[in-house]
Order: sequence, then C-alpha cells, then structure tokens
Amino acid sequence: MKKWMYVIFPGLALAIFLALYFPAKEAAEQHVRDEAAQVARQKAADEAHRKDLEDKARADSERRAAENAQQLAAQAAVREAKRLADMKLIQADTDAANQEIDRSTKEADELQAKLDALQKQKESLTREDFDLAKQVEQGRVNAGNADLEIQRMVDMIAARASQSAMANVPAAPVAP
Repeated sequence: MKKWMYVIFPGLALAIFLALYFPAKEAAEQHVRDEAAQVARQKAADEAHRKDLEDKARADSERRAAENAQQLAAQAAVREAKRLADMKLIQADTDAANQEIDRSTKEADELQAKLDALQKQKESLTREDFDLAKQVEQGRVNAGNADLEIQRMVDMIAARASQSAMANVPAAPVAP
C-alpha cells in the first residue's frame, strides 16, 4: 500500500487544489475584470473631467482672446482718434502758419513797394539837391566871373582913361 500512497496523496492534493483553484481563478478573473472596468470608468471619468477642463480652458482662452481683441481694438481706436486729433492740430497749425506767411509776404511786398518808392523819391531829391547845389555853385562861379569881368573892365577903362589926354591934367603953372 505504500506505493499507492505516492499517487493517491498527490492526486488527492491535486483534486483539492483544482477544486479550490478554478473557483479562485474565476474570482480572480472577476476581480481583474472589475478592476479593469473600474479603471475604465475612472479613465472615462478622468477623460470627461479632462475634456470638461479643456472645454472650460478653451472657453476661458477664447473669452480672454475676445477681451484682448476688444482691448486692442479699443486701444487702436484711441490711438487712431489721438492720431486724427494730432493731425487736425497739425493741420490747424499749418493753416495758421500758411496764413501768417501769406500775411507776412503781402506785408513784405507792401513794404518793399514803399521802400522802392522812397528810394526813388530819395534819388529824385538827391538829384534835385545836386542840381540846386550845382546851380548855386554855377551862380557863385558866374558871380566871380562877373566880378572879374567888372574888375577887368574897370582896369581897362582906367588904363584908357590914364592914357587919354583928358585924363592928363596939365601941369599947373608955376607962380611967379
């Protein structure tokens, strides 16, 4: 009997093992399937949560992008309005400067015309003064020449008179 013991005990142990193994295996597989299902559910929940967060982030990003675009548009509008106001101010300054230039040019033209007229008047007065000075000097020269002529005439008459017999007074008789 001893020989059969080597087969019976291990066979019996194998039968007990198989009787316990298959239900445990089934429970282990069910546990793995449950865990896999739970992991899948957790993964699906995580995926849904991640998708929800991504949607919220995307919506928030779009909202911030819209706000930024609105702010940029507002800033661009403000810059454009400021640029237009500056352009109007520059244009007004330019127009005022152009009017001032036109007025100054007209005034300069008027003053130049007055200056030309005054220069012509000065020339004519200078010429008239010169002519009058020339006439005065000519009168002096003529007066001097007339005096010289009178003096020459007087000298000539005096010389002729001194040469004439009438001019020579006879010598007075000497008294006895």
